[in-house]
Amino acid sequence: MEENIDRFEKQVNKSKDKKFTIFNIVLIVAIFVGLFVYMVIVDGLDNILLILQSVNYAWVIAGIACMVLSWISEAVCLHIPIKTLYPTQTFCGSFRIMMIGQLFNNITPFCSGGQPMQAYYMQKDGRRVSDAFSIFSVKFVISQTALVIFTFLVTLFQWNYFQSLMSNFFLLAIFGFLVNIFAIVFIFIIGVNQKLALALVKPILKSLGKLHILKNVDEKIEHLSKSFANFNGQFNEMRKQKKVIFQMFVAATIQSLFYYAITYMVYRAFGNSGVSLFTIIPAQAFLLMLMTFIPTPGSGGGAEGGFLLIFNSIFREGTINISILFWRIYTFYLPIIIGALFLIPFKQKKK
Repeated sequence: MEENIDRFEKQVNKSKDKKFTIFNIVLIVAIFVGLFVYMVIVDGLDNILLILQSVNYAWVIAGIACMVLSWISEAVCLHIPIKTLYPTQTFCGSFRIMMIGQLFNNITPFCSGGQPMQAYYMQKDGRRVSDAFSIFSVKFVISQTALVIFTFLVTLFQWNYFQSLMSNFFLLAIFGFLVNIFAIVFIFIIGVNQKLALALVKPILKSLGKLHILKNVDEKIEHLSKSFANFNGQFNEMRKQKKVIFQMFVAATIQSLFYYAITYMVYRAFGNSGVSLFTIIPAQAFLLMLMTFIPTPGSGGGAEGGFLLIFNSIFREGTINISILFWRIYTFYLPIIIGALFLIPFKQKKK
C-alpha cells in the first residue's frame, strides 16, 4: 500500500514539474514575442530594418566570442574543483555540466533549477551528490567574491561616472552589493562554523513553520544540518588547496570580464561610441545584481526594463530597444538553445 502511495506521489510531482517547465517555456516565448512587438510599435518596422542594415557585424561576432569565452571560463572554474576530487574528470564533461546549469538557470525563477540538475547529471557520471553541491557552494563563494571585488575596483576608478549614471538607483545599487556580500559571508560561516550557521537559520525556519509557509520543519533542519556538515568538511579540505582556490578565482574574474563585455559589444555594434568598456562594467554589474531579485525565468521582463532604465542615456536614439533584444539573445536565449543541445544523450566508453 505504501509503495503505491509513494508511486502515486512521484507521478503527481513529475506531472507538476512537467507543467511548471511548460509554463516557464511559454513565459520565455511570450517575453521574446512581447519584446519584439513592443520594439516594432515604438521604433517602427522600417526603422528596425534600417538599423539592422547598418549594424557592425564585427562587433556582433565579438559579442558571440565574449559569450563563448565566458562559458569556457566558467567551465574552467567548475572543472578545477571537480578534477581535484575526481582525477578522471574531463574538461568536456565539466563544460557539459556547466551548460546544463546555464539552461536550467535560465528557465527557472531565481536561477533555482541549475544546481539540482547539474548535481543530477554529475551523479549519472558517477559523482556523489553531496560532493556536487559542496563544489557548487565553493564555486559560488569564489565566483561571487571575484564578482564583488572586480566590480568594486572598477567602480572605484569610474566612481564619478557611475554615480551620475546610477543617480536614481544609487541606494538600490548599494543594497545589491550588500546582499551579495551577505551571501558570501554566510556561506563562509557555514564553512568555518556550521553550528553557528545552523543557529542563525533555525529561528527563520521555525518561524516559517509557525506561519504554515514551510512544512516538516524538523526534517528540513536535520537535512540542512547534514548538508552544512558535508559542506564544512569539503570547504575545510578546499581551504588547504590554496593553488586551486587561486586558479578558480582567476577563472571567475575572467568570466565576469567577458560577460560584462557583451553589453559593450552590443553598444558598439549599433554605432555607439564615447563610453569605454570599464565605464559600462559597473552599471552592468548592478543590473546583474538587480536581476537576482526578479522572480521570473531568466529575470524576464525585469532584465529588459532594467537595461532600458540604466543604459538608455548612453545609447544612440532609436537603438536601445533593438540593443536590448540582441543583449537578451546573447545572455538569455543563446544559453537556453546551446544548453538544450547538451541534454542530448550520447554514448560514452566505460572505463
